[in-house]
Formats: sequence, structure tokens, C-alpha cells
Amino acid sequence: MEYMILIHEGETAETPQPGSPGFETYMADWMAYNQKLIDGGNFIGAGRLQPSLTATTLKRSSGADQLIDGPFAETKEQLGGYYLVTAADLDEALSLAAAMPIDDVTLEVRPIAFRPEAL
Repeated sequence: MEYMILIHEGETAETPQPGSPGFETYMADWMAYNQKLIDGGNFIGAGRLQPSLTATTLKRSSGADQLIDGPFAETKEQLGGYYLVTAADLDEALSLAAAMPIDDVTLEVRPIAFRPEAL
């Protein structure tokens, strides 16, 4: 079964940017985590999102579209990234999420209902 692991985090945390001091050290744990998923046959895809201030939300109501600058919900934590994994069951998906090298975060694990390219 496929699961989406949604990474909700505060945007005030400073993460090293490519080329900055500490970036390679910061990324080493993430690359090891990615390799663990790949080696275990769990990795499908992943991505880190730009900050929520770069978001544009399209809201549709009664056939009318409205564009809104910013994310859908104004909350303390924002969707910062995701992993799409394959796991035998929810327990394995939760174990994969728990192994993620990140602190002060909320990880939402949700089964994928349908993904056309997986057929």
C-alpha cells in the first residue's frame, strides 16, 4: 500500500541553504534517510516545498474561482514537504515516518486512495 507522509513544521526554523556552512552536515542525515527508504524498497518520491509565503491558493465555490496569496490555512505550522512511500501496512508507514531526521514537527501519515500512474 502507498502512504503519503506530510511534514508540517514551523517556518521560523532556520535550515542551512545550499552552499552555506553546515548545509552538507544537515543534508547527510536526510540523504541517509532517503537511502534507507530506497534500500528498503519503500521510496516512491519526496519533495521539500518553498515557504508558504510563495503559495497561491485557488478557491472554487459555486463555479467561481478566487485566487488568494498564501496557503489555504493560516496556522503556526505549514506543509513543508512530503514523502510518498510504499509500506506493508500503517504500522510500517508510521515506523518510516518516525525514522525521519527532524525535530519539532508534526508528521501526518495518510494512505493513498488512488494514484493513476501506479496502475
